[in-house]
Amino acid sequence: MISIIVCSRTSDISLSLRENLEKTIGCIYELIIIDNSKNTHSIFEAYNLGIQKSKFEFLCFIHDDICMHTQDWGKIIVGIFKEDLKIGLIGIAGSKIKSKMPSPWWNCPNNQSVINIIQHYSHKDKESMTSGFNEDLNVEAAVLDGVFMSARKVEKIQFDSKMAGFHNYDLNISLEYKKHDYKVVITKQLLLEHFSTGKLNEDWVKSCYYIHRKYKSILPLNNKSHIVSKETEIANAANFIEESVTFKKYRIAFFIWLKLFTLHPRLKWQIRFLKRILNKL
Repeated sequence: MISIIVCSRTSDISLSLRENLEKTIGCIYELIIIDNSKNTHSIFEAYNLGIQKSKFEFLCFIHDDICMHTQDWGKIIVGIFKEDLKIGLIGIAGSKIKSKMPSPWWNCPNNQSVINIIQHYSHKDKESMTSGFNEDLNVEAAVLDGVFMSARKVEKIQFDSKMAGFHNYDLNISLEYKKHDYKVVITKQLLLEHFSTGKLNEDWVKSCYYIHRKYKSILPLNNKSHIVSKETEIANAANFIEESVTFKKYRIAFFIWLKLFTLHPRLKWQIRFLKRILNKL
């Protein structure tokens, strides 16, 4: 009942991942591996190709370097979808809110992030992270992290094939489901181990800027208990400007600076920061 879609950096996924999925999913499934060893596809194209090839009602997009720890996780996913027909997307990490200003999902107040994962790092020991659920097993969210995303197949919803690279596909698909009035949910009922971390770069800056322009009509996304504060918008704008300058995307930095200036024209570093950007143009 689940189509698992993997955009693989090699010609095939590892035997250990294949066996792990077989032993833990607990339901009928198909495994669709998109061979991207020659970097033929963006992740947006690869996942859309997987959707086209899929035959089941529920989809699961996973990284090729994870290990599922929860037994019968496929049955759990199907059960969540069937309990509420308005749920369109399920993940294991994300945020309850999303600012209008460009940012990764984790740039949010601590009480608005939700996560359940065992995460490995290159510079420190692995960490088991669980937060944001309170007494709930499933928490409604605004956007998800892309390490694990399970979706209800909806004909009109796909990834944006105009986008290049491997960044912000998770924001893209989260906001697509939100735009079409589906719920996005993070569940505590699944636990997986992830063996790598992502890195921000020039491509991330460009795609993040594109995503936030594309969905500006539905952003910011709030929840019942918290709205995206002016302080969060200012912080995210400032952080994104710094990232843009770091990766020499000065025009993007300038456009976000204009938006930041309208939010808080009295910030002390505004003029000095503007001069930094203009000197690079």
